[in-house]
Amino acid sequence: MSDPKGEAKAKGGGRFSRPDLSALRVMLPFAKAEGKRVAIALLALCAAALLTLAVPLAVRRMVDFGFSAENRALVDAYFGMILVLTIGLAMTAGIRYYMVMTIGERVVARIRSAVFSRVMLLDGAFYDQARSGEIVSRLTADTTELKSTFGASASIALRNAILLAGAITMMVVTSPGLSVLVLLAIPAIVLPLVAAGRGVRRRSQAAQDTLAEAASFATERIGAVRIVQAFAGEQAAIRRFSDAVDSAYDAARAATGARAVLTSVIIFIAFASITFVLWTGAKAVIAGEMTAGRLSQFVLYAVFAASALGQLSEVFGQLSQAAGAAQRLSDLLATQPAVVEPDAPVAPSHPARGEITFDGVSFAYPTAPERRVIGPISFTMRPGERVAIVGPSGAGKSSLMQLLMRFYDPQAGQIRIDGVPVERMRLVALRGLMASVPQEPVIFAETIRENIRIARPEARDDEVEAAAEKAAVMRFASRLETGLDTMVGERGVTLSGGERQRIAIARAILRDAPILLLDEATSALDAENERAVQEALERAMAGRTALVIAHRLATIRHADRILVIDQGRIVEDGTHDALVARGGLYAGLAKLQFTGSEPSEANPA
Repeated sequence: MSDPKGEAKAKGGGRFSRPDLSALRVMLPFAKAEGKRVAIALLALCAAALLTLAVPLAVRRMVDFGFSAENRALVDAYFGMILVLTIGLAMTAGIRYYMVMTIGERVVARIRSAVFSRVMLLDGAFYDQARSGEIVSRLTADTTELKSTFGASASIALRNAILLAGAITMMVVTSPGLSVLVLLAIPAIVLPLVAAGRGVRRRSQAAQDTLAEAASFATERIGAVRIVQAFAGEQAAIRRFSDAVDSAYDAARAATGARAVLTSVIIFIAFASITFVLWTGAKAVIAGEMTAGRLSQFVLYAVFAASALGQLSEVFGQLSQAAGAAQRLSDLLATQPAVVEPDAPVAPSHPARGEITFDGVSFAYPTAPERRVIGPISFTMRPGERVAIVGPSGAGKSSLMQLLMRFYDPQAGQIRIDGVPVERMRLVALRGLMASVPQEPVIFAETIRENIRIARPEARDDEVEAAAEKAAVMRFASRLETGLDTMVGERGVTLSGGERQRIAIARAILRDAPILLLDEATSALDAENERAVQEALERAMAGRTALVIAHRLATIRHADRILVIDQGRIVEDGTHDALVARGGLYAGLAKLQFTGSEPSEANPA
């Protein structure tokens, strides 16, 4: 049964949750796998910060001792010390950069794999609402945003946080009085930073939303470019995409503007504070209350602190922007399918007999729960029986197949194969019992051979070739220069509709499953090829349970049984001859397709 909560979770359309910085926690589980590298990077960060904080101590000594001739050896020693510190700083900075950037690359690679794995396992309820272009945008644009954040931005944030804490500590040690003045300025810096961060995140989310919509639109139009061109819709598509891109730019500009203003305010407050402190310290030196070297040391620490705060403000804006991307990815990773694996799976019977039972099944699509498309419906297919399903468009024929393959769960009733409820089987085991030929076959941008081999990746070349021969694929492939190894383009754009359908049939033959599901399997074939493929399907169906959806009644005249479905219910059940004699809905459909009172295979309408 479907789970309303699961269905809610499976929704893929619309806006995602509102992000905050806690959304970045989605990266932590992936970062934990890089524990050693993270530890080395943190050590390098701390070492670099400590070496940086040691420089003002040497500067203070030089200033206090002066640059007279008698202090030449001391000056040389201090400059040598600074050089050693610089070498150490350069080495630790290089290690830090390498470690942090490689960690970022690896973490993002893992996130991409996890998100792709998740969306591959989601069910029909999710894809009824999700847009593939938007999902691809999450896998590319959002993960790239996270890579930048986790790599450079995270490194800068950690380094400056350590540097800020160290600089403040050393300022207090150097001059408690002046430190009070600096510390009073920090709230004036931090409070605007936190307050403005929400606005930055909101604007960044709007920019990412708009960009994702533009990417989704582009994916759809590029995938159907021939339809767009056929209706002379190129300029309309260009205008709409340009408008979407401009909207994305406006949203990104607003986010960037907010970050720019925030950065400017923080830098002004920080350095204005330093100027005031320097002026106060200069008066203390003149009054003899402080040495010039100590003031120099204090100023350097204050500069370090101000610089760290300034960079932290920039990084905070970047983190706010990345939070939107992290939230989207987190939402995808947290999405649970409505169709779930059983806690205690039951293995299909072995060998499978192929008995199929629909017992009081009712179903409505999650996107329109108020409109029932199936049921209640009950029927049983005996092992090896060939059952055809016919009926008007929208009667629920294809929905039966989707329920049988468990792309959805019914709201009521049960479906069983060989007596085992389908929801008790693991999905891979359930679907391993079936081979399907959809009405609109999907062809991938690979060779003909690999498109067929998708049905059974471990199949040998000779097995693929045999399936191609039986499905009449070789009739057109043999005329191609590289035969089955010919690339067919995205979605099989170089193939005709009939050629694509024959490849789909070859997949079903190669699958060699005990149950065949044929949804208008020969609808796109010409008369000559249809006869050849029908013969191949006859051989493929021998000894197997076959569920056949057909509008062309000539192809199902010899089915063992024909179920006539109307508005999701079985209204007639019988053989072709019996149903024609009954004079019901099937007889009316037959009359529309055949000339004369008796249907003839040679004379379909």
